[in-house]
Amino acid sequence: MQPSIPTHLGLIAGNGAYPLLLAESARKQGVECITAVAFRKETDPAIEKLCDTVVWVTLGKLTEILDALSAANVTQAVMAGQLTPTALFRVRPDAAALALLAKLPERNAQTIFSAACDALNEIGVDLLPAHVFMESSMTPVGDLTSRRPSDREQLDIDLGTRVARTTSNLDIGQTVVIKEGSILAVEAFEGTDATIKRAADLGGSGIVVVKVSKRSHDMRFDIPVVGTRTIKLLKKVQAGALALESGRTILLERDVVLELADKANIAIVGVNIE
Repeated sequence: MQPSIPTHLGLIAGNGAYPLLLAESARKQGVECITAVAFRKETDPAIEKLCDTVVWVTLGKLTEILDALSAANVTQAVMAGQLTPTALFRVRPDAAALALLAKLPERNAQTIFSAACDALNEIGVDLLPAHVFMESSMTPVGDLTSRRPSDREQLDIDLGTRVARTTSNLDIGQTVVIKEGSILAVEAFEGTDATIKRAADLGGSGIVVVKVSKRSHDMRFDIPVVGTRTIKLLKKVQAGALALESGRTILLERDVVLELADKANIAIVGVNIE
């Protein structure tokens, strides 16, 4: 069921274009006021042009996030954008964050963000699905670029899809890179782009990238997102194809992405995964 459009939206903004595009889309859909919590050295400063209020916080300071949303009387919020993976090892968590982490037997995106959602609920903030306001950016089924995957690439997509379904459910990662039937790289904590670079170093040109979400994925956070940065990287390493799970992966700035892919002769396809 589609949530109603809030009058006042809280935006917990990570890096990249996603928070900016979500803020723009939220305005167009009727959100009157946006209060953003932005992370120093992570969030694009352009967020200040798109929101009514921006509170800059330090990564790891959970109390600062909760206080900012509480002070703004926010009751509905959305998380958008990623955080640099290595940054999570350099932060100094505050007492609230340490207490949250101490309760977790396993520490991964699912457990950490779920605990953060609980902390938000305790102060009266309901976390909306991360794709809210961005439904038009969800990947559709089928060939998206002018060039379709070759027969060999399609075999690699099929293999990558099977492997990615398993690894994502193990909280290892959402991306798998294949070439001619060989698994070159499986995403771990380093993120999609670093995984692609690692695979290209091993396999050279013509790699096939598959990105999916886990079956039990909590759509409030950590939705797979692909944008121009990844496509430019695929061009640089001369990748052959990119497969994205339809309906559960966000393709940012689709027209620009597909134009870049066509110029680089990269096939992009949306795959339906049961």
